[in-house]
Amino acid sequence: MNTHKLAVLSNEAQEYAPLIPALLPDNVVLDCITTEPGDVDKDSVTILLADPDLAAVVIPKMPALKWCQSVWAGNRPLLALDRQDYLLTAAKGIFGVQMREYVFTWLLHYSRSVDDYAQAQRNAVWSPPRYARLQGKTLGITGAGSIADALLPVAEVFGLNIIGLSRSGKPKAGYTAMYTQASVHEFAGRCDFVLNLMPDTPDTRGLLNADFFSGLSGDCVLINAGRGSAIVEADLLSALDNGQLKAAVLDVFNEEPLPASHPFWQHPKIKITQHTAAESRPADVAALFADNLQRYLSCQPLMHQFDFTRGY
Repeated sequence: MNTHKLAVLSNEAQEYAPLIPALLPDNVVLDCITTEPGDVDKDSVTILLADPDLAAVVIPKMPALKWCQSVWAGNRPLLALDRQDYLLTAAKGIFGVQMREYVFTWLLHYSRSVDDYAQAQRNAVWSPPRYARLQGKTLGITGAGSIADALLPVAEVFGLNIIGLSRSGKPKAGYTAMYTQASVHEFAGRCDFVLNLMPDTPDTRGLLNADFFSGLSGDCVLINAGRGSAIVEADLLSALDNGQLKAAVLDVFNEEPLPASHPFWQHPKIKITQHTAAESRPADVAALFADNLQRYLSCQPLMHQFDFTRGY
């Protein structure tokens, strides 16, 4: 039986500490659970459970590494490395409930004109604002993957029409239509809401740009819970200022934390949620890691294996 050495490298090491040891079989030796890259035995660790930004510091110096389980769904810091000769698995399949609650919070917020009611209350004015229903509206999802799947049952209950934008454009259950980037204008023209869940790849960077925004109706609301790199920031500000877009809810950004001087903070049509739409919770990640560890040790295919050539 082969022996493996595991290191856990995360800013949430304290939360992983009581979870990980009980998951390990006898042939997996725990090296450390730490927040510090310098604590990792880089020469002999073969399995790494880590935050991608911290993993990127140590992986180039880990000759024995065979597999890294990321605690994030996105892995941009690791994609930027020259090294790709190891298995990388993403934290997926654990964000559905959080993302569903986040997205429908904002869909209902804007369809029911919550801000207008709040303003009427501040002004002590009995003049009910206009509002709409989700029923019959169209939500366009860029990045129609596993996280988006969690939205579909609730969308059906609300009578919300779902269309998607993906690399292949292949039909998918729960979607009334699928599009590719070649037909992005047709996609944009149908949307009452746009939800971006695209991963960060060369093909998706700058997807939400002036050309895309020009195809939207002025009543459309954008929710970006995918990656900040999908948005051309100057184009978004221009679209909001010119009435091409009603509002934008932004959870992710090109630079995080978002600088205090950034114009997004003060823009009246932007809501900022500080990368909290669907957070990696150590208990959920530990359960995923335990499943993948069993698969790894028994030479079975790993769940959510990262494809370096595709970028996700």
